[in-house]
Amino acid sequence: MDGFTDYPFRQIAHQFASALSYSEFINCIDVTYGHPFLKQKLAFSEEESPFVYQLFDDNPQRMLESAQKIEKLGPDIIDVNIGCSAKNVSNRGAGAGLLKDPKKIKLMVSSLVNTLHVPVTAKIRLGWDESSLNYQEVSRILEDSGVSMIAVHGRTRKQEYSGAANWDAIREIKQLVHVPVIGNGDIKTPCDIDRMISETGCDAVMIGRAALGNPWILARRNKSDVSPGELYQVMADHLGLMVSFYGDPIGVILFRKHLARYLSGYLTTSEIRTRIFQFEQSEPLLIVIAELLTHQSESV
Repeated sequence: MDGFTDYPFRQIAHQFASALSYSEFINCIDVTYGHPFLKQKLAFSEEESPFVYQLFDDNPQRMLESAQKIEKLGPDIIDVNIGCSAKNVSNRGAGAGLLKDPKKIKLMVSSLVNTLHVPVTAKIRLGWDESSLNYQEVSRILEDSGVSMIAVHGRTRKQEYSGAANWDAIREIKQLVHVPVIGNGDIKTPCDIDRMISETGCDAVMIGRAALGNPWILARRNKSDVSPGELYQVMADHLGLMVSFYGDPIGVILFRKHLARYLSGYLTTSEIRTRIFQFEQSEPLLIVIAELLTHQSESV
């Protein structure tokens, strides 16, 4: 979800009653040495509370120093990412790469818990691959190290987002530890929310990719039930937030990745796609979106 769950996106998600807001995951190297867009990645508002900063690194000391710095900004929770499968993250030993080194996980998390004044949580995957499923060991280490909650993506690092998420493993973790467990993976419809809770006993569910272009899932609504008028209004609100936060034309250009998902099913030809992705100003883009939604609804 890096590059998607920025401040404007979280404002939209908050309108649909998301219970907990996570930042884009933040590279501790950027916190230590600086990054041109770090200020934007760290931006959040009090209305998002409870708000979580999600950090990743392979260096426990740098993780601790970075967490201490950003704790001063007032988050409610600091989360350690032990689940990112991206090769540029996991291959350096961060994200899901930490699953190969449970001792480092213990050192990293224990130092955060013993030093910070806010709760520390973690998100994990089931292991590096099917031959190294160590989610029970890692979950015990996290609980023993003092985390307040564990989120579990029911896939290995090698799977990335392929195959089916293993909800049985999430259930095992929930039965193993005494801290709250959040289930993640293959939540695609409102019905999946209740099914995961029922099948795993998890305390909450985490929705990622399914909410892109479909924040209605957070309110347990099917996107198919959303009228073209409501779809347009949410898109207009989201675009407005992007432009307000990033400015024109950057906000409009960055909105394109959301636009493609909001309009899934509407961008039926290369001509339509070419036309709608050419704009760098919000007003003409909104006019074309309205025309597209009106035309499609009239033809149904």
